[in-house]
Formats: sequence, C-alpha cells, structure tokens
Amino acid sequence: MDYSEETFEKLIFENQQLIHKICNIYGTSLADKEDLFQEITIQLWKTFDSFQHKSKFSTWLYRVALNTAITQKRKENRRPDTSSLSDGEMRIPNPKSTETDEEDLAALRLAIRQLKKVDRAIIFLYLEEKSYQEIADIIGITPKNVGVKIVRIKAKLLSILKKDHGK
Repeated sequence: MDYSEETFEKLIFENQQLIHKICNIYGTSLADKEDLFQEITIQLWKTFDSFQHKSKFSTWLYRVALNTAITQKRKENRRPDTSSLSDGEMRIPNPKSTETDEEDLAALRLAIRQLKKVDRAIIFLYLEEKSYQEIADIIGITPKNVGVKIVRIKAKLLSILKKDHGK
C-alpha cells in the first residue's frame, strides 16, 4: 500500500463521517469533539504505516479511533468536569423526524454516555450495523462475547431509560 500523505488524506476524507460519529459518542462539547477528532487523526497518522491489510481499512480505523477515544476519556476522567451537556449539543438535526423522535434520540445518547467506555464502543458498532465478527475484530474479543455483551448493554440501556424517564 502507498503510505504517502496524499493517500492518508484521501482515506481520512473518505472516512471522516465514521470519525465524527465516534467523536459524537465520546465528546461532550463541540470543543471536546473537535479535539478528539484531531487526536484520532494524529494517532491514525502515527500508526498509518503499521496498517497491514489483514483487515479492511475501516476495521483498522475503528480500532485506532475507539482506542484513542477511550484513552482520551480516561485522561479526562482524571480532571474535574467543568462542562455540562445542553439539549442543543445532544440533538442531531433531521428535518424528517418528529419532536418525539429527537427527544428519544437525545435520551438514548444520554443513556449511552452513562455506559462504560468499552460498552459504548460495542453499542456504537452495533448501531453502525457491524457484524459480531467485525465488532470482535475491532474490540479484540470473541464474537460470542460480543453477543453476550450486546444483550447486557441493551438491558442496561433500557434500565437507564426507564429510570431517567420514569417509564
């Protein structure tokens, strides 16, 4: 593979939506999301020449990006939190959706943010419609373990949603 800067820029451009999605899951403010995007891009560049084509590029990118996001969150957890989430930061504008859909989506995102870091990564990949095998390859666990974790994560999310909304 050509490991040139031009190739790297092309691959980042083609996969920037994926990186933004990860930033939206792990970042709490616009500044956090921008910093995380930059940190992920730096880590991808630092490790770009180590991509060995044993998996798809997107699988490798997911792994590097999620590991970077989890590492960043650990660093942040060592510092006191001085920011809070606003409803505006949690909503993704969608002209086709109803107000209820937007509220449900915001509630789901808040619930996902209450999960452990690795569980967030797993549910993110699941919501991205990755197969259990792909999730296993990215996270570094067995496909069977992925299935068990997804069942537990769904139950945890349901519990959080019921508790937070009294349903």
